[in-house]
Parts: sequence; C-alpha cells; structure tokens
Amino acid sequence: MFNRRQFLGAAATGAAVYAAGAFTPMWAQNAQNFGTPALPSPGFRRMKLGEVEVIALVDGIARRPLGEEFVANAPLSDVRAMLTSQNLSPDFIDVPFTPFLVVAGSRRILMDTGLGEFGGPTTGKLLENLRAAGFGPNDIDTVLISHYHGDHINGLRTKAGEFVFGKAKVMVPAVEHAFWTDEARAAAAAGGRMKGAFDNVQRTFAGMPAGMLVPFQPGAELAPGIKAVAAHGHTPGMSMFEVSSAGQTFTFLADLTNIPALFARNPDWAVSFDMDPVMARQTRRATFERIVAAKGMVGGFHFPFPALGQMVTSGNGYSFQAA
Repeated sequence: MFNRRQFLGAAATGAAVYAAGAFTPMWAQNAQNFGTPALPSPGFRRMKLGEVEVIALVDGIARRPLGEEFVANAPLSDVRAMLTSQNLSPDFIDVPFTPFLVVAGSRRILMDTGLGEFGGPTTGKLLENLRAAGFGPNDIDTVLISHYHGDHINGLRTKAGEFVFGKAKVMVPAVEHAFWTDEARAAAAAGGRMKGAFDNVQRTFAGMPAGMLVPFQPGAELAPGIKAVAAHGHTPGMSMFEVSSAGQTFTFLADLTNIPALFARNPDWAVSFDMDPVMARQTRRATFERIVAAKGMVGGFHFPFPALGQMVTSGNGYSFQAA
C-alpha cells in the first residue's frame, strides 16, 4: 500500500494525467498542431491461442506533444534521440489505447474498456470495433479491469451513467479498489491535482448493481485459463492478466510499460504516470525477463497496432515485435 509521501508525490504529477475537475486524461486529447493520428482499419486483430481466441480492439490513438515531463528521469535530448533512432517523430508521441477480448467457448471476456465517451475525437472507438469483430456489448459476460486510470475504466459507463456492459461482471483488483475508494485519501485529494481521478472512480463504480462488482486478489483464477498477475507500481494495485490454453500463453500487460519504443527499450525510464516509479521499474524488468524467457505472447494497452506480439531482448532493455 502506498504511504502518504508516495500519494503526495503522485498528486504532484496528477495534472499530467487528468485535466482539473475533469474525467478525461489530458493525454487523450489530440495535439492539433501536430496533426491527427491515423486509426487502423479494420480496428481489430485476431490471434489464435491454443483453443481460445484473443482479439485486440482499438479504442483510439491520441497524439500529444513530447515535453520534458513525459519521461520523468531522462533528459529530453535522450528521449528524442531514442525516438529518432526508431524512425519515430522526436516532437510528439502517439498513445494508442487497446483493450483485448478473449473468446473461450461461450465466454466473452473483455480486458479494460478504453475512454468511452470521455476522450478526444480519435478515441472511444471500442464499441465500433467490437461490433466490427462480430460482437456487441451485451455479448460480454466478464470485464477485467487492470487499474483505475480513466483510459482503462471510462468505457464502463456512458456520460448519462448507463452501464455499457450491462450483462457482465466487472472484476477489479482488490488492492486497487481499496486505494481509490478510501475516503481519507479522497478527502486529501480534494482541491488538489488528483481530485479528478478520485471523482472519476466514484462516477464509474458508485451504484453498481449487487453482484456486478467483483474484487479479486493477486494470483486469483478469474475464469478458466485466466489468472491475475500482480503488477503494482504504475498504480497501487495494477494487475496483468495471463491467458493459458493448450500450452500457449498470452499476457495482457496493461500499463506495465507505456510507449514500448521508450519504456521497454529503457525499462528504467519512468513515465510521468507511474505513481510509484521505483516499484514500477522493478515490476517492469522482472516481468519482461520472465516473459522473454518463456517466449510468451503479449498485448500492451499502449502498444502500437496490432498491440499483439512478443518481447525480445534489445541492448539493456527489450523491444516489441508485432505479430
């Protein structure tokens, strides 16, 4: 559990995450002076994993200027050089948002929900791409939430307060839920930069019908062949999800790393959204080491389309190879 010093440190960077008094992460708004990112078409990609299917579903892409604050512990010149070395713009960052659907027999299990109606014009495409892949919101029986940042939970409810996946159980990390719903922490955030984040959790989860919200502990089996894997650091209780079928594995990394061209290649760099950067870096390195050794498939919420592939060693870090 985060202590008061860590909480206040996270609050100090809260403005980089949430617009004051709003539910929408600032980085979900496009930087018009750098143009508009092109969305993939079709906005989904299927992958067979043993006897199940994993589908990457694009919720959108946001473009944001690259500033000193994005990488909290590296000079901007080094960050620009790393992007340039990979033929990426050194002036802006494209941040994708990609939930995943697991189709296992009659089960339809969605991992994270995107920005819903609360993002910019090139976000909020999850339902459109879900339908393009052959499914509707009422087909989803389970929603797994990795953590409580707005781009992962805002798609649960509309602006009118309606539940988007009304027939689904919403399974959440117990540690994460306890942190964001703690009344003392919420009161401490009042008037501060993290107020929008706490308000957003309240808006999203308050009033859920009995039995809809299901907290889980690290290591729990959430559905046959799907288990929770603790990945604390980015937030107090973030969870990854590991899917196993017929000897094959797929791990939804959630926000273990933000843009892989930066934070996988340099696992010790800290994105400004990591609430406990030290723990996040430790978790990132340990997870990548394990996944590379196992040669498993991964999916990253902020990875470039199709957001499905493998991690391989690259210098002092790792690189993402798309499937």
